[in-house]
Amino acid sequence: MSSPASRPPRQRALALARHANLWLAPAVLASLVTLLLSLLYMGGTVDPVGSLHRLPIALVDEDQGNPLPGQRETLGKQFTDAVAASKENGDTVDWRRLDRAGADDALSTGAVYGALVVPKEFTASVAALAAEQARSRPVISVLTNPAAGSLGSSLAAQFNERAAREASRHIGEQLLAGASGADSTTRLLLADPVDVATAVGHPIGAHSGLGLTAFYYTLLLVLAGFIGATIVHTLTDTSLGYADVELGPLHTRRPTVPVDRSQTLALKMLITAGVSVVTTTLLMVATVAIIGMDASHLPMLWLFSYCATLSVGLGVQAINAAFGSIGQLVSMFVFIALALPSSGATVPLQATPGFYRFLGAFSPMRQLSSGVRSILYFDAQADAGLARGWTMIAIGTVAALVFGFAMTRYYDSRGLHRMTPQPEDTGGPRPAPTA
Repeated sequence: MSSPASRPPRQRALALARHANLWLAPAVLASLVTLLLSLLYMGGTVDPVGSLHRLPIALVDEDQGNPLPGQRETLGKQFTDAVAASKENGDTVDWRRLDRAGADDALSTGAVYGALVVPKEFTASVAALAAEQARSRPVISVLTNPAAGSLGSSLAAQFNERAAREASRHIGEQLLAGASGADSTTRLLLADPVDVATAVGHPIGAHSGLGLTAFYYTLLLVLAGFIGATIVHTLTDTSLGYADVELGPLHTRRPTVPVDRSQTLALKMLITAGVSVVTTTLLMVATVAIIGMDASHLPMLWLFSYCATLSVGLGVQAINAAFGSIGQLVSMFVFIALALPSSGATVPLQATPGFYRFLGAFSPMRQLSSGVRSILYFDAQADAGLARGWTMIAIGTVAALVFGFAMTRYYDSRGLHRMTPQPEDTGGPRPAPTA
């Protein structure tokens, strides 16, 4: 152990701050991360209406009446044709012509964000109005789907109502042309012959956050996997003597355990799998049992949650093993920074720029949130996103194992071991390095 007199003088902060190299790397890295996060998050949410592209909405014509005199088609057919052909919406809406059963199925699986439904007696009701046999307008239904996302459902309702009003005025012009002798009250009704009523097409529970609990629950799963794996990574390295232990003023370095990179990764992944059991259980206890979030299929929800958390955790461990000290930053971009704006859970992917729609095709959070949403809102139907969620978990887990162990075995084969010499003042024996 060196004597106090032989030790170099202690440096002061202001003196060290004069060295530009201490400022350069943190400033550049922090600035780049902040810039990228700002562009990614705000770029995907700042203009959802302007970015809207082919938002899926069901268009249902149930009109079974006879056409009006002199016309070849029912008013329901004319109405839906006018809505689908409207140039005002451009390519912002993907009108999907379905029957009522198909529309209900699409609503119950989240395939559409809403529906516009023309009733069965639509032509007959308008005919009665034109013949002055009725004093109330026929009603067209606008169905919302909050389970598919509150913003997407709201956008769909706005487009439905606007399309219905436009088509109503178009039909009104035709009716007024043939009702020159009608009284003022009838002419007023004929000018805008359709009333619009909004209702929930696929209801969800009162404790579902207006369709947002699926997103926040998925975010918790990703954060649990990311944070849990980060903690396991750090504490395992300190326990094995590959990182310093600092608790307040206390600073120690434990004896280094001779273990190669592949075995270290296997240990961290094993611990992550065990810790994820606890974190997943506590997450469900907090959200479902304590807070009271609406949730069904609890065993499946726990299993899906555990596998999702584990898949993220294994991915973080693989990235840390491959990239070393910047692994946590890389993991943050893979699982959070890039995944959040492309998840489609708060802002529909159809309302984001093309870059985010591209990311959404393979974004981890996009697929996981689809699975959670299916379990929470759509009775755990496979075609409502659950199958896609399980597929993503399987692909992510296999990719993490293959990538992680491929990199560590490569490092081990090149002799790039993690063995570090012990500090001189520990006074303890040093383990012999291993090949």
